[in-house]
Amino acid sequence: MRTKTAVVYEHNNPVVVDNLELDAPKAKEVLIRMNASGVCHSDLSVVNGAIHYNPPVALGHEGAGIIEQVGEDVNYVQVGDHVLLSFVTYCGQCRMCTMNKVSLCEGFSAKVGYLLDDTCRLHNSLKQPVPQMARIGTMSEYAVVPEQSLVKIDPAYSLETAVLVGCGVTTGIGAVLNTAQVKPGSWVAIVGSGGVGLNAIQGAVLASAERIIAIDLVQKKLELAKSFGATDLINASEANPVDQVHDLTNGKGVDYAFEVVGNPKTIEQAYDMIRPAGMVIIVGVSHHEAKISIPAQWLVRQEKQIIGSFYGSSVPRIDMPKILRLYDQGKIRLDELITKNYQLDQINQAFEDMEAGKNARGVILFDA
Repeated sequence: MRTKTAVVYEHNNPVVVDNLELDAPKAKEVLIRMNASGVCHSDLSVVNGAIHYNPPVALGHEGAGIIEQVGEDVNYVQVGDHVLLSFVTYCGQCRMCTMNKVSLCEGFSAKVGYLLDDTCRLHNSLKQPVPQMARIGTMSEYAVVPEQSLVKIDPAYSLETAVLVGCGVTTGIGAVLNTAQVKPGSWVAIVGSGGVGLNAIQGAVLASAERIIAIDLVQKKLELAKSFGATDLINASEANPVDQVHDLTNGKGVDYAFEVVGNPKTIEQAYDMIRPAGMVIIVGVSHHEAKISIPAQWLVRQEKQIIGSFYGSSVPRIDMPKILRLYDQGKIRLDELITKNYQLDQINQAFEDMEAGKNARGVILFDA
């Protein structure tokens, strides 16, 4: 069959919406009709090469859809099931998985973007194999993915809303609750108020943090951060954010600083914002060649901690349904995260809007 897919053919060039050939699912694989795909900064990082895939590559890692066909030995889902896509495919049996660090799964040796038998299901008109970002490539009308990439959800949920739980919501909330395990009454700074940053704010609210300081360059995004629970706002385009955090905390610094931008400068700023024995949680994905510089002695003398958080340290089949239950209970907001919907042919406009700071999250709808 054929499927329209957003493909990166050259880094730093416009994304091409191409009509690709899609093979049928093999054993332990499924065919999904995609309903929605979030437009995330990590997708843009694949376009510009910061997250490196050798082109061509099919974009998209935050998706939701309906199972159309199952291959042999698929046991977790059946045709008609509604699913979210996990951008981490995990085996459940390796050392990392048995430690509940499934986002760091070591169980598969297939090349990046290839399915688990180390081949591709997508091919272009030149007969080139087209790998899928995160093995799922959700910016496509249809996708064949491993069964291990699926999280089954109740069909009562709108896929167009639940799609954000596939990445941004789980990453942001999970960084606070799973990785940092923020304590009630804490003072927290969130560096970056985009889609993931807003969900880190929601996580801090759930953790009963006392002060939640949102930091961004765009005032409109800061106002949105306030509506999601930020107690203080810092516009980093107007003043030094490190100085501002120390002013707000009587010179003490915050207990936790979450960096969700993926920039060495803001990582270093987040380090400077925390108090002695405080924790920096790096959530944003920097360029694969980027380095940071931290005074080595002060790691000892002030006992500051630096920790990474990948996918919110989540176990998708446990955490994603839990997040949807919090949504049911009115404890988190999902609908308000979506600023604008796009058609697949508008993908380059969606990236332009994201870079301009216009969207908390844009979403591609395939039935639009």
